[in-house]
Amino acid sequence: MKHMSESASAEQATPAAEIDNRTIGRILIDMGKLKPRDELRVFKLHREKLLRFGEAARRLGLVSTADIQYALSVQFGLPYVYGAPGGLSPELVAAHDPFDRQLESLRDLRAQLLLHWFGPDCRTLAVLSTDGGDGRSYVAANLAVLFAQLGEKTLLIDADLRFPRQHRIFRLMGSRGLAHALYARAMNGSAEKVPYFENLFVLPAGAVPPNPAELLSRGELSALLSDARRRYSVVLIDTSASARGSDAQIVAARAGGALLVARHNRTELGQLRRLHDAVVRGGARVAGTVLNRI
Repeated sequence: MKHMSESASAEQATPAAEIDNRTIGRILIDMGKLKPRDELRVFKLHREKLLRFGEAARRLGLVSTADIQYALSVQFGLPYVYGAPGGLSPELVAAHDPFDRQLESLRDLRAQLLLHWFGPDCRTLAVLSTDGGDGRSYVAANLAVLFAQLGEKTLLIDADLRFPRQHRIFRLMGSRGLAHALYARAMNGSAEKVPYFENLFVLPAGAVPPNPAELLSRGELSALLSDARRRYSVVLIDTSASARGSDAQIVAARAGGALLVARHNRTELGQLRRLHDAVVRGGARVAGTVLNRI
């Protein structure tokens, strides 16, 4: 994963889902990447060589390809973190480098879920896998960012109450999370807004409880998800690996649907089939299966 250097001593992010009417040159100047006195030089090369303005500025060595990509993202309303990593984990490829080729598969998945799953009557989806290290949390986190980039008000819930990871991926500092919300029956104020993304919220797992399966089996989880459906367009739920217990099946049943994640050359087909069957027996639908090759 490449990291971009910090500029102007401040991290930046594009606005969410808004078209910016400024020219690329104006955006680059406002970013501090292009000095006003250089604009005429760039414009001259732009006219002489029939180059795009950004490409002309790059050829003159005044801006980088990353600068141009960010300026375009501002123009077309694609929010992502630019500059320093901003505390977010490098695993959040969609947040740091939305032009990375590996994201195209996740964008295709997002499109399929929008066409065939998410809608006014279906807003929750649990992300499951058979074992730890399958990439379940990675898929859930990056999908959440991609939905938020599209302008969908998105909530990511970390329901892995055994080995939670989303608070590390998003570098959230709050101690309260899902476990507290279920125990105290208090959803309000539990989800944290992710910096840089207007439409992205994360409800971390919080303190690891001694009885995760029992806590998730309570009616409070259903009530919490019902409340989330009213507040958000997309609700993604990270879960515990099914090899660690029945937590994931419980969550999938409450969510009504599951997205299964399998890791290339690691996940056994028999285990995946058993997980699929367990989800269906629990009354949930399987929205699809993702093969993680990373």
